[in-house]
Amino acid sequence: MSTHPPGTARRGRDRKAEVLMPVPGRDRFGRGDAPSVAVVGGGIAGLAAATGLAERGARVTLYEREESLGGRLAGHRTRLADGSEATMSRGFHAFFRQYYNLRGLLRRTDPGLDRLTPLPDYPLRHSGGLTDSFARVPRTPPLSALGFVALSPTFGWRDLTAMDARAALPLLDVRVPEVYARFDEVGATAFLERVRFPEAAHHLAFEVFSRSFFADPRELSAAELMLMFHIYFLGSAEGLLFDVPDEPFPQALWEPLGDYLRRLGADLRTGTPVEAVEPAAGGGAEVRTGTGGDRYDAVVLALDTGGLRRVVGASPQLGTGPWRDDIAALRTAPPFLVSRFWLDRPVRADRPGFLGTSGYGRLDNISVLERYEGEAARWAGKNGGSVVELHAYAVADGAGRQRVQEELLGRLRQVYPETRLARVVDARHEWRADCPLFRVGTHRRRPTVRTPHPWLTLAGDGIRCDLPVALMERAATTGFLAANALLAGWGVRGQVLWSVPRAGRSPVLRALNTLAGRPARR
Repeated sequence: MSTHPPGTARRGRDRKAEVLMPVPGRDRFGRGDAPSVAVVGGGIAGLAAATGLAERGARVTLYEREESLGGRLAGHRTRLADGSEATMSRGFHAFFRQYYNLRGLLRRTDPGLDRLTPLPDYPLRHSGGLTDSFARVPRTPPLSALGFVALSPTFGWRDLTAMDARAALPLLDVRVPEVYARFDEVGATAFLERVRFPEAAHHLAFEVFSRSFFADPRELSAAELMLMFHIYFLGSAEGLLFDVPDEPFPQALWEPLGDYLRRLGADLRTGTPVEAVEPAAGGGAEVRTGTGGDRYDAVVLALDTGGLRRVVGASPQLGTGPWRDDIAALRTAPPFLVSRFWLDRPVRADRPGFLGTSGYGRLDNISVLERYEGEAARWAGKNGGSVVELHAYAVADGAGRQRVQEELLGRLRQVYPETRLARVVDARHEWRADCPLFRVGTHRRRPTVRTPHPWLTLAGDGIRCDLPVALMERAATTGFLAANALLAGWGVRGQVLWSVPRAGRSPVLRALNTLAGRPARR
């Protein structure tokens, strides 16, 4: 069990991780001065914001459109053709050890993170036959980079010497937020071509990273790709291995956290979409749903891109003209598919729990759920089969859904030939298009946690944050930052946060980058 109090995040093994202290203030609200706060959105960002506020005594009401918590990591029960009950979700998510603030949120109900289980490797396989592994790569930079080159079949010393060293130096000294000023106007693919990054390694490493943003790497901002490289590889000593929940998301994560919030006095209103938020006379706002409106002292909008655009668009008195224009300019990434198959025969015993793929058409990765998830393992053990999940990110407009689903199954049979003999007991397909798109040149217009109203803050993985965080960790971090901003205005101390270093960790590499033409950071 952890000896840390539940209200703190924790640094991992990286001694250079940075702590971000909140604005000083009292510990919590008194009995008679607790403000009312509406948190709109029950995903990671909204749950983090609600937790940060409720723990300090604020009267929190959380609105969630769906019937369950978790946002893009929610799940729902379904009955299979064989009569079994199963939990279908939006698919595999990796809980990296760099996700300090997300893991801190999960520690509220699981102090030792016992409901997360480590995967021993994160192999990346190209259709040409090459496979990279991170199991033996050292975790501490720069040994991580040197170890990867020494062990990788796709990126060798000859490839390293062929790269444009001067053009590649910024990869070794990513600084946040300066990286956006320098590289947000450049596409990720264009940047890799500029540094002459080897094609095979390009596909196996950077393309896998870029597509985790659900975007075509030609459209993705190079700054976001470089940030990913910094977070997971050269900027952090936590390494590239990760943990996954040992049961489906609802049971392992969100139902316990929902119960925790209720014990703190929060009112959780699932199945309740918010239609509009309007400033109220005398301060605060009215939050309107299909059944009426309620008045609150403050509001956190922790919505996905489409939801934020919709609510702000329906709230004409909210914000300023330029701020509203920036919200309206946000775009969603192309659709993605999660296909899950319950097979009557097992995949080979040596197949990993997660395999990233490149060069197999639209197939981006394969998960074998019984390797790590208890529910899937119980089904597989009872039926002598396997539960396999396939992802296709950034599916092009006009691609027929049925055709894409059939292609993924065909690619599975190509990558894991033993599945050709397996009968599909049942299948579920989740098509979604609700992830933020980080297009080239759009960083300056992305909204920040703070807004034109002191009583309104924003949170989510699409919200601009001048810290080296991404994906689920950006959602959790901005959720806590949104709560902290409101708490500071009321004189209450917020959540302590952690981050990977905000600049390249090696003095030698920083000096080389400066000599290459950059002014030193002051």
